Amino acid sequence: MMCSVRTITCLLRLSKSSVSTSVFWHGSQTRLFSTSRTCRTIMPAWVIDKYGSNDVLRFTKNASFPIINYPNEVIVKVSAAGLNPIDVSMRGGYGAATLSMKRDPLNINQSGSEFPLILGRDVSGVIMECGLDVKYFRERDEVWAAIPPWKQGSLAEFVVLSANEVSHKPKSLSHTEAAAMPYVATTAWSALVNTGGLNKDNCAKKRVLILGASGGVGTFAIQMLKAWGAHVTVTCSQNAERFVKGLGADHVVDYTAGPVEEPLSALEKFDLILDNVGGDTERWALNLLKPWTGAKYVTLVTPFLQNTDTLGIADGMMQTAATVATKAFKHLVKGVHYRWGFFAPSGPALDEIREMVDVGQIRPVVEETFSFSQVPQAMEKVEKGHARGKTVVQISKGGDDL
Repeated sequence: MMCSVRTITCLLRLSKSSVSTSVFWHGSQTRLFSTSRTCRTIMPAWVIDKYGSNDVLRFTKNASFPIINYPNEVIVKVSAAGLNPIDVSMRGGYGAATLSMKRDPLNINQSGSEFPLILGRDVSGVIMECGLDVKYFRERDEVWAAIPPWKQGSLAEFVVLSANEVSHKPKSLSHTEAAAMPYVATTAWSALVNTGGLNKDNCAKKRVLILGASGGVGTFAIQMLKAWGAHVTVTCSQNAERFVKGLGADHVVDYTAGPVEEPLSALEKFDLILDNVGGDTERWALNLLKPWTGAKYVTLVTPFLQNTDTLGIADGMMQTAATVATKAFKHLVKGVHYRWGFFAPSGPALDEIREMVDVGQIRPVVEETFSFSQVPQAMEKVEKGHARGKTVVQISKGGDDL
């Protein structure tokens, strides 16, 4: 395992404190990097030491400072962190079995080794340090990223990420605005582009239905699909109708007015359905697709993590595979495609999204902003649901003190 550049910097500083710039040889390349004034080993962060309700959140000034272990990693000083429903779920232990396997594939560490755990999947900030193989970023670059659930999160002063998970922040957005987008943006991108097969070149005049459109993924998906020329129908509550129409939705169906499948069945059939609701929707939603045209139903509400939490990794994965295969075959014979969508971290996807943001095609939707000391209140806000945009925590003012 490769030593951290920060560690090497500290050692050089201790041995030759009068030198302000050090030289490090890596193969045939000579790399210059600046020594830090102080070699930090701890930082402030909000952590959990066990799974549970909001009272497991604990503020500490002694969280471990992130270390660059691989040459393609960067350390980011966090300016703002966005919260998502997955943070509330992870606080309660959702997905713990699968995420533990991802963190420790060989099962070397003992159970509970993920603690203290830092939540927060969205980050906007400034690069403080780059690994030796990082070419696309430099120190002081302003960046944004969606942090994979198996990594330490953004409710801390610093976070370490792979360079391929990071993207330059849109110039038109503040850090607070930028922190509202990456996780929902990459989730929607994964569902609509990677799984649904849509893109800016084939989306024109496609009919898309978004079930549960007023949340973070839905509000982003509306804007991206409209920028690509699709016709977008959404379901939401009546008091969110003006909100989603303001984002570009062409047709809105109020799910509180009665069985939502009835007004939807009266409409022209769809090329793709994005389901953020789950539950009973699968029973009727696939009947709204155009048969034998390659139409797809993509749901983001899957039993994958619940299966592995309940049954264990091996049995849970077998149960999941059997479920999705059965459902896919059942609907394929009816001429439509059944798919599960998952979050996938992607710097390149955020690069494309950044361009759409900077030309005004997509805007962030920030519902409420909290200070770093108010993280428990911010989590409570997310836990209540029925959001009209994102909840963001301001961590620091940026990179002035790097």
